[in-house]
Amino acid sequence: MTENTLFAPFTLGALSLPNRIVMAPLTRNRAGAGLVPGGFAAEYYAQRASAGLIITEATQVSVQAQGYQDTPGLYTAEQIAGWRQVTDAVHAQGGRIFVQLWHVGRVSHTDLLGGAAPVAPSAIRAETKVFVNNSFVDVSEPRALEGDEIPAIIDSFRQAAANAMMAGFDGVEVHGANGYLLDQFLRETANVRTDAYGGSLENRARLLLEVTDAVSRQIGAGRTGVRLSPVSPASGIKITGHEQPQFDYVVEQLNQLGIAYIHVVEGATGGPRDVAPFDFEKLRRRFSNAYIANNGYGLDLAASRLAEGKADLFAFGRPFIANPDLVERLRTGAPLASIDPATIYGGGAKGYTDYPALTSANTP
Repeated sequence: MTENTLFAPFTLGALSLPNRIVMAPLTRNRAGAGLVPGGFAAEYYAQRASAGLIITEATQVSVQAQGYQDTPGLYTAEQIAGWRQVTDAVHAQGGRIFVQLWHVGRVSHTDLLGGAAPVAPSAIRAETKVFVNNSFVDVSEPRALEGDEIPAIIDSFRQAAANAMMAGFDGVEVHGANGYLLDQFLRETANVRTDAYGGSLENRARLLLEVTDAVSRQIGAGRTGVRLSPVSPASGIKITGHEQPQFDYVVEQLNQLGIAYIHVVEGATGGPRDVAPFDFEKLRRRFSNAYIANNGYGLDLAASRLAEGKADLFAFGRPFIANPDLVERLRTGAPLASIDPATIYGGGAKGYTDYPALTSANTP
């Protein structure tokens, strides 16, 4: 195989993708009143529609699911209408777009939750911060979810998936990564429950699997994906070295559900690729459908991993911020523009929709 195979079409579940390059979820903290996608969101995503698949910024499934200011939701009529403007704009440019569905769990603050405590598998505070009231602050002390509250959590994901279809999305990605609620349940240092959702690795996986099953039954397995981060210490997760059997089991069970893809953060989210002994190829072998590889990929690494059969699709995150035409830049070997770090989170069009494509940058 050659590098050009990255730019060949690929069938992903119910979709035909024009290339194997995925835009990874990127939180930008620009939602407007009512946590509706901001006024520039449709333009921002449409500018990046040449990606084989866009996966949106993480999007709350309920009021309780929020952990940072100005992040969008998908549980009100206004939010659905706002996202419909985004999907219409992307589809008008020939793109395909999934929404990433999110519940932050313990990674939140009472100021975002009307004074209520964040919820978690167990009442164990994460050693991390959240962005609230325009500053980074320590997370609030969480409370453990009661067993009879868990069905409502599952249903909030199912309903958000139904809302996603109403909003015109091509599918959804269940956020099971980066130290948020579903990932918290997987972890032996965050989940010390003694009921059906804690204890054994099978029990710790139960919530993620039940959520994914509910979502895939609602919208179809071919329009459902899951993101995982086995060895990422994001959001206060502690890596123990015992992750392999947990995630081997998770992926085996996800494979049985027949979902379209797993999206795997290989290493520490946004950081080193090798942070703990872990064999990602075991996950690849256990999953029959598409494997999206994420974290630290450039053109050469992606091309070599594709040639070796180690992944099917490759997710690029931060490069898409400053390079709306990233696919074309990778295809032609053009230089990549640099990000303005001051405009990544929050604000308006500056640092969001004003990064030029090569064609417009070269136009007198």
